[in-house]
Amino acid sequence: MNIIAIETATAACGVGVRTSHGTEIVRVVNNERRHTETLAPALATLLAEVGLSARDLDRVVVDRGPGLFTGLRVGIATANALAQGLGRGVVGVTSLELLAHGALAGGVRGRVAACVDGRRGELFVQSFALESDVEALGVARVATAREVVIEWATNGAPVTFTGDGVERYQVEFDAVPNGAVYAMAVPSLHAALELGARRAGEDHVTPLYLREADAVANFSTRQRPS
Repeated sequence: MNIIAIETATAACGVGVRTSHGTEIVRVVNNERRHTETLAPALATLLAEVGLSARDLDRVVVDRGPGLFTGLRVGIATANALAQGLGRGVVGVTSLELLAHGALAGGVRGRVAACVDGRRGELFVQSFALESDVEALGVARVATAREVVIEWATNGAPVTFTGDGVERYQVEFDAVPNGAVYAMAVPSLHAALELGARRAGEDHVTPLYLREADAVANFSTRQRPS
């Protein structure tokens, strides 16, 4: 199966491909939130590198969030348009499960708190249990770094933190006595390709935002009565 994966939930823009011949390449092409400019050329370059055209694809995989609003819009719109234009299925995966699967592949076991930087002083967070596979221990939610740190420091259970949200608030997470940090800023594209191969394709994917866009929030704040 020929699969392509799109990652735009964080500041990074990443692409990946797995071919029916066993070749797998993943690449982060930009870390400066330039998803609109870099995604399409990166996909074209990657397909050419493995000798595929878009018509050769069997499935498209995309990170549906939670994450940065603009990046998600670009990635999901591209994935849906590509899949629909080709008459192929599209698979949506979440940024937080990709972090958990990436940690599993890196040898992490036990409890993991995946944290994506949501800006505005907030994180998108979800907890997982990692053993032979990944099991979600709750739903994705919005929290501050302080809230996540207090939660895990209070319950005392060993935990590994991962994601670009941990990188941004490194000092706070390093202070958790029962915590460790697995450095992984970009949700795993290898995991996206693997999950895309396992799951059935759909007609389209919808984003998982968890909260309103920054522009809407800023407008609402300006309009709030004094």
